[in-house]
Amino acid sequence: MKPTIAQKSPYAVDVTAGKTYYWCSCGKSKNQPFCDGSHQGSEFTPKPFEVKESKTVYFCGCKHSKSGALCDGSHNAL
Repeated sequence: MKPTIAQKSPYAVDVTAGKTYYWCSCGKSKNQPFCDGSHQGSEFTPKPFEVKESKTVYFCGCKHSKSGALCDGSHNAL
C-alpha cells in the first residue's frame, strides 16, 4: 500500500528542543505534516521525531522520503 501524497514539497516547521513530534506517514492527516489518527485501520503508523535543538526542519510532504520524516527530495521524482 502506498501513502497518499499530501503535497509535493516539504513542510517547513519550527521545532522545539526536547519535544517529540509525530509525523504522518499515511498522508491522510488533516493536520499535516503531523498525525491526527487518520491512519487507523491501515498499515501506516506515525513516526516519532525527537528534537535535540530548536530549529527549522523540513518534514516530508510527499510521504515517499527514504530519510523517514524529513524531506530528502523524493518529491522531485513523483
